[in-house]
Amino acid sequence: MSDTQLRVLSLNCWGLKFVSKNREERIEAIAHELSQGDHDIICLQEIWVYSDYQKVQERLATRLPNSKFFYGGALGAGLAIFTRFPILSTAVHPYSLNGAPIDVAAGDWFVGKAAATLVLLHPILGQVQIFNTHLFAKGGEDGPEHLRAHRLVGAWEFAKLARQAAELGRFVICLGDFNSIPPTLPMTIIQDHASLTDAWVVTHPNSNNLTPTTALEAVEMLGITADNTHNTWSAGKSWITGWGKRLDYVLYRQPARLNYPPSDTVSVIRATQCKVVFTDHVPGHTFSFSDHFGLEATLAIESSPASAPPVLDAPRELTSAAMATTIQAWTACYRFAKDRMKKELIIFAVSIFVLVGVAVGTAWLPYPWINPIFILFTIAVSWLATTMLYHGFLYGNWECNALMNAIEDLEHHRKGLQLLGRRNSGTFN
Repeated sequence: MSDTQLRVLSLNCWGLKFVSKNREERIEAIAHELSQGDHDIICLQEIWVYSDYQKVQERLATRLPNSKFFYGGALGAGLAIFTRFPILSTAVHPYSLNGAPIDVAAGDWFVGKAAATLVLLHPILGQVQIFNTHLFAKGGEDGPEHLRAHRLVGAWEFAKLARQAAELGRFVICLGDFNSIPPTLPMTIIQDHASLTDAWVVTHPNSNNLTPTTALEAVEMLGITADNTHNTWSAGKSWITGWGKRLDYVLYRQPARLNYPPSDTVSVIRATQCKVVFTDHVPGHTFSFSDHFGLEATLAIESSPASAPPVLDAPRELTSAAMATTIQAWTACYRFAKDRMKKELIIFAVSIFVLVGVAVGTAWLPYPWINPIFILFTIAVSWLATTMLYHGFLYGNWECNALMNAIEDLEHHRKGLQLLGRRNSGTFN
């Protein structure tokens, strides 16, 4: 290990208890492989079971003695960070929207998708803030709009956190499963608003021009980390088309430049290597380590004159088109949520009316054997009424308020940029 570079790794472990296949064997193998590496920072996603975290922690304790398992939601955030550097502080920021509680199969609402972060002390760089995240899964790249909006809320909240960290004078390194391919709006928001640099793009500038001929070549040449048929857990999925998706990232940026004297020398980080890892099968078995491949990067620590512009991660900002599209998606989701609330509250009202009718009708039951049927029917309607009230009123208002916060937040940001633009151009009044 060297203090003149940072070796980082991100891996979605697919560690759902009772759901993920061969979880114990895979986690054991992942822990062993990680213990053989030379990484300075490791971020894991979907490590839901605390005993699995402990297993990895025990294997890494000698090399990476400092770690944090992040709690969140009802079932845990599934996020953990391991590092060899001292930890100064930790925090977890649950996203405002993570799907609906009625969508039990997806489970995003129950686990509480979040941005986990810690600040570590590096001997050369000083304070470095590490982010580990797993964004909302459903919605795809094109919608439907009401599902796509939840991931956009998470992307916006994550981008603000990363930007604020850099404005505090810290180096920022972000890892995780962002559930979004590079050109899509969530990644645009994250990279542009927070001025983050994609380590894969820096180290593979011509990868979009390459044409792989096999699934493994696509992984190595295009940075594919999910839904690739070289992965045994993806090979049997009939809906997979193409070579898969690049969903996992290593993003980074320098601190916001302060007023250093031009003669000063400052440290900068720059990606020199980035590759997809954990592409083999678990030793002694015929299945992959996880349903995602891992992503590894090397960030070199270099010296630069304070007067030199940060070319690799020059400050960027969201375009007017990106902000307009985002607000449009949130507005569409808001309308959808309002319509859904009305329908669910109507179902609640009808259910109450039915329950009253059943209560009155039980007084005239002609046969005793009908009574158990009425009891079961009453239980079912009562459950429906309670669910519709909870989902239609409590969650419905929760979702609408979160969306309104996001819409107004981005609107104020857009107006702020316009004010600053007029001020800088001399037309500010």
